[in-house]
Amino acid sequence: MSNRQTKSDVILIGAGIMSATLGTMLKELAPDWNISLFEKLDRAGEESSHEMNNAGTGHAALCELNYTSERPDGTVDIAKAVKVNEQFQLSMQFWSHLVEKKLIKDPEQFIMPLPHMSLVQGEDNVKYLKKRFEAMTANPLFEGMEFSEDPEKLKEWIPLIMEDRTVNEAIAATKIDTGTDVNFGALTRMLIEHMQKVGVEVNYGHQVEDIKRTSDGEWELKIKNNKDGKLEFHKTKFVFIGGGGGSLPLLQKTGIPESKHIGGFPISGVFMVCKNPDVIAKHHAKVYGKAKVGAPPMSVPHLDTRYIDGEKSLLFGPFAGFTPKFLKEGSMMDLIGSVKPNNLTTMLACGAKNMSLTKYLVEQVVQTKEQRINELREFIPDAKSEDWDLWTAGQRVQVIKDTPDSKGTLQFGTELVTDKDGSIAALLGASPGASTAVAVMLDLINKCFPEQVSDWEPKLKEMIPSFGKALAEHPELLKDMHASTSKTLKLTENELEKEVVHN
Repeated sequence: MSNRQTKSDVILIGAGIMSATLGTMLKELAPDWNISLFEKLDRAGEESSHEMNNAGTGHAALCELNYTSERPDGTVDIAKAVKVNEQFQLSMQFWSHLVEKKLIKDPEQFIMPLPHMSLVQGEDNVKYLKKRFEAMTANPLFEGMEFSEDPEKLKEWIPLIMEDRTVNEAIAATKIDTGTDVNFGALTRMLIEHMQKVGVEVNYGHQVEDIKRTSDGEWELKIKNNKDGKLEFHKTKFVFIGGGGGSLPLLQKTGIPESKHIGGFPISGVFMVCKNPDVIAKHHAKVYGKAKVGAPPMSVPHLDTRYIDGEKSLLFGPFAGFTPKFLKEGSMMDLIGSVKPNNLTTMLACGAKNMSLTKYLVEQVVQTKEQRINELREFIPDAKSEDWDLWTAGQRVQVIKDTPDSKGTLQFGTELVTDKDGSIAALLGASPGASTAVAVMLDLINKCFPEQVSDWEPKLKEMIPSFGKALAEHPELLKDMHASTSKTLKLTENELEKEVVHN
């Protein structure tokens, strides 16, 4: 039997939130396009998008202190927080559009309202948090945020954290009720199910072995069907590499100039999952602290209420881990295999500059469960070891690249890499990743389909009403968008839930 050969307009690699978002958007914008998706695992959203492989925070920069750095003069820079919040607003509008059009249903299966809080201790940290609060509440995006350093008020907000706590130093928190918990695994599966209904061919158990440009400027993918071992060849005009940690090795196979001088450093995360329903019931928020000195930004400790399969749960972490794999289901040779002659000096320069990160990772990897419980006790003073289990989360591959100022810079965040003619794009990096998927895909559409964007603009504005506008600069539009997305996505805070927690 001959190998299967196909031709399509678009090929998506990886069945995670990024490919699911792009596929859904393109099917709305160009319904007649022929789109195929290839995923090496047997179902959608099993790697970084899976609900137990990420923090589930709807990253809107409401509580993450690493998005608001303190300048040398003591003022707080909120530019990154504003950018991340604007990006998340686009995701909310797009999801709202899909629910309104009945393209996906039951928003409570993938998004729930949940207060987002920042908690700090020590006089300097409290001063910083107050300045951050003042800077943020001057911007309409963060309206409704509250600040308190009163232990009695904090007992109302976070009873579990304040229970049996000896308050012998300054303590403060901010709280905003418009935060969310997002089940990206459920959302990914819903989007891909919808894509299949509208004609996207989804192929599970298919591993991309090679990507080559053909003489006519298109792309040919050599793909192994894991079920029967046969090789298949698929030709396309446009490729999106959305394979999470697995994107870098595939990008390197393309040979495009933009794939050179880029490396990746894998960091895994470990969460503690509470199994005591009484403890779970006492907490109702995502509470983010401050990262330890030398820790990467993704290691900010946080105590999170989560909604998974309709059940309320409680997670604490992340503790950093290390494995050379780029995916949970990856190979121990991933890191070594990604080192090429063109990125060797980039990788070495990064290693030399990040000795403190290496030391931090080694310390984290060798931690015992009891040492981790002691860190948890900074959040829950009387935490009991028997109430908590360990769970290894998804792999994150941080981007390493040369910048105009420095060689081998370790990047935290997401990075979209496209070739000069926009016929191939790859998404690399980590948090706030999934939360900003819609913004990232709008960026991709602008870069890769510039000729179609003006024709697509009316449809883009239908899907994302604030398309092309900064909501922070249009407070009335922001108010309208917030009201309509909250209603459609059923994000009105459940008063009963609040009462249960506080009584």
